Amino acid sequence: MPAKKDTNRRLAWSIGLGTAVLAAALYLARGGEGAPQAVAAGPPPAGGPQFFGSLPQEGGLPVPDGREERRRLLVEQVRETDLAYCSYLEGSKYPHESQPASRNPDQLYPNQPVMEMNPMRTQGGGSSDTVLLQTSQSRVYLAAGETVAFSLRAVDAKGQPVPLVVTRALAQGMTYGASRPTAQISLPFADDGGGADPVAGDGAFAGVLAPAQTGLAGFHGTIRTEVRYSAGGRRGFALFDVIYTPSLPAAWTGKVREASENGSLVFHLGLDVRQAGRYVIAGRVDDARGKPFALATFNEELGPGPQDVKLSVFGKLLTDGAPQLPLVLRDVDGYLLRENLDPDRLLLPRLEGKVYASKTGSAKGFSDAEWQSEERSRYLAEYGKDRNAARARLAAFDPGQPLPRSACAQPGK
Repeated sequence: MPAKKDTNRRLAWSIGLGTAVLAAALYLARGGEGAPQAVAAGPPPAGGPQFFGSLPQEGGLPVPDGREERRRLLVEQVRETDLAYCSYLEGSKYPHESQPASRNPDQLYPNQPVMEMNPMRTQGGGSSDTVLLQTSQSRVYLAAGETVAFSLRAVDAKGQPVPLVVTRALAQGMTYGASRPTAQISLPFADDGGGADPVAGDGAFAGVLAPAQTGLAGFHGTIRTEVRYSAGGRRGFALFDVIYTPSLPAAWTGKVREASENGSLVFHLGLDVRQAGRYVIAGRVDDARGKPFALATFNEELGPGPQDVKLSVFGKLLTDGAPQLPLVLRDVDGYLLRENLDPDRLLLPRLEGKVYASKTGSAKGFSDAEWQSEERSRYLAEYGKDRNAARARLAAFDPGQPLPRSACAQPGK
């Protein structure tokens, strides 16, 4: 009896499939006019006829071809591994300590003021939806002997000034736990066109913090200045934070010279080290027109006494970028790194503006060779291994088709 039922199922399924094919043929014979009537067909019996390739789905859509999906995944792997290899190859052709300025736009002008605009914060934790507060501070990190300027100004949604009056401004070192609180320093804020406020009567109030001249001279860490004011008939407050270093771990000697070393241009800066350790230093390099060209960095251990800090412009960077010479070194800053401590750095006095103008007027003699190191070779070998494996899998799967084009800019890579 079960055998008879199975035979009936096969017969019904065959009739349903034949009817569907006939309906489709009639539909095409009529030029596509009218829609063929759907004929329900039962599922194929177990062990019945099997079809390969694209089978019809509900709605007449083809079932995805498993081979095509497999090839798509293999092609995607080839492209991903190739992109990883080529990106690292391109990104590592210059050493870490000599990079194009275009890769570090946030580090090109370290002495520009930090400016923000936010809704006015009111006492009690709320904010105003009609008054905006414009604030600025000249720097965030403050070395011994340096000062920082603050300013604030209130405007409405259209940018028009809102009358503002500063009622109090206090600066205090931030302490935690059982630490003794530091002294509170009162700061004068004015809109008089003098000191930190360049324009009188413009509604912008400004003040200056000079920790070395106050009771905060020996404090190391974050100094917070809280300014309370009234604007638009409401009372508000603003907070300004700076990280202060009360003593200098090293001092610049003022001696700077240039040299051509291993096909690169190197600036040598004299540093008198008082506290040994790892020093992290950065200098910006402009071309003769004042256009930022490179960021030169130094990250090495230094012992006490007179030391030589090297800020270099890599040879290939010079030959690739072809800047207008001579180059100008400017805005050098740095710090002694203190690992696992808070604050994590002791600041060096910054060298603002032009530090040194190179006497080199020609690119002759600079090397166009890419940077080489054990680290770079190791990473390229690993990325290359992944790329070659992905290419081999695709070639074995579909030997008749060419491999996707490489993303590498250099031929033969």
